[in-house]
Amino acid sequence: MIEIVLSVCFIQNPSHCQDVRLNYMADAVTPQQCMMYGQSEIAKWVEGHPKWRVSRWRCGVAKQMAKA
Repeated sequence: MIEIVLSVCFIQNPSHCQDVRLNYMADAVTPQQCMMYGQSEIAKWVEGHPKWRVSRWRCGVAKQMAKA
């Protein structure tokens, strides 16, 4: 399973930031495919969280990302 990790900051208080983890449940997706197609998943998250701004994001294998 691939995980997308978003670093997001509160729009009204840009110093208040946190990481949000999204599980990308596509079949046999590679990290490279996640980088290309994960943007649509990020767009869905942003649409549902209008008070937050994504400052950066990355993809990786879920277990590896959780240990980091």
